[in-house]
Amino acid sequence: MCNLYSQTKGQQAIRELARAARDRTGNLAPLPGIFPDYAAPIVRTAEDGERELAMVRWGMPSSQFALMESAKKRAAKLEAKGQAVDFKELLRLEPDAGTTNIRNTSSKHWQRWLGPANRCIVPFTSFSEFNKSAGGDVWFALSEERPLAFFAGIWTAGWTSVRKIKTGVETIDLFGFLTTEPTEPVASIHPKAMPVILTEPEEIEIWMTAPWEDAKVLQRPLPAGALQMVARGVKKDS
Repeated sequence: MCNLYSQTKGQQAIRELARAARDRTGNLAPLPGIFPDYAAPIVRTAEDGERELAMVRWGMPSSQFALMESAKKRAAKLEAKGQAVDFKELLRLEPDAGTTNIRNTSSKHWQRWLGPANRCIVPFTSFSEFNKSAGGDVWFALSEERPLAFFAGIWTAGWTSVRKIKTGVETIDLFGFLTTEPTEPVASIHPKAMPVILTEPEEIEIWMTAPWEDAKVLQRPLPAGALQMVARGVKKDS
């Protein structure tokens, strides 16, 4: 699971490669370490059909099943302490830090966001997979120069939930990106999954505009050797 990545290219380079006509990010600084539930740039299609660069929180809504299971565990702990539990209210306020990586696109939970209106591309220059025996965070990029590329993502507007207990109910835009089976060199570090990466303008256009039957073929790994290990044991890659 990829829960850390970097994006250090300028917004003009992102806009040009993604063909984004509008920029809502303001002064976009380099982001050498992007963590879950942090705001990060994505390119999405706005309601008026324009493609725009915007800052959005990382972590799509988790499934109702996952939230139900978490609420049940929390309720059991409270009841064990002798506290009365209003389960319906407990479930409504169950914290959801979000789902960063999406693999099972056949799930009904994700299918509502698979159309072009909810697809996005997520600019990155490198990403990390954690492996304690390999030295901690191991960073991968298309080359040592960390060229700009994109994850294939989905996003949703105005989702109301509790991300953290201390901040309470929030209504925010959210995104996540797809994963697939890994190839080398990622597979040796994280054998379960790697992000879905788009490297060609044609792939970007298919992901952003095509029907799902045509776009879903992009949920595949890069060829073995397409990525390189570029750093190890650090939480930021600049």
